[in-house]
Amino acid sequence: MRCGSRRWNGSARVLVAASAVVAFSATGAVAAPRQNARLVSCAPTDCLLVSGRRADADLPVFINGHLVQVQGGRHWKVLLPVETVRAWSMPGARSIDVTTSAEVAVNSVTSAVKLPVGMLGSITELASLVILVR
Repeated sequence: MRCGSRRWNGSARVLVAASAVVAFSATGAVAAPRQNARLVSCAPTDCLLVSGRRADADLPVFINGHLVQVQGGRHWKVLLPVETVRAWSMPGARSIDVTTSAEVAVNSVTSAVKLPVGMLGSITELASLVILVR
């Protein structure tokens, strides 16, 4: 064998291929259902549209530990007023916890869903703004 060259025998190729299949399968089995949140306009205020998937259409959905009524089956969505999300979240939170399970604490699947940037941030009103020119 020359320096810098590799020779792969049949069993080494099978071992590498099997490892790749196992690694790919493991990541798919551990992955939580995909959840999404976006800001939408609903009369007379703004709302957060949270959507996602669950393994069974009968599983309840909890947002930050609060049971919510969703529309849909395995693919669901819920519309929450921003004020409700603000009341259920810590000040300045950047995500909400979405849980799909029969009970929140037992055998639950929880995802941290990112909120739109600055959604629960505080608003600072400026009385004046001074700009210095050099």
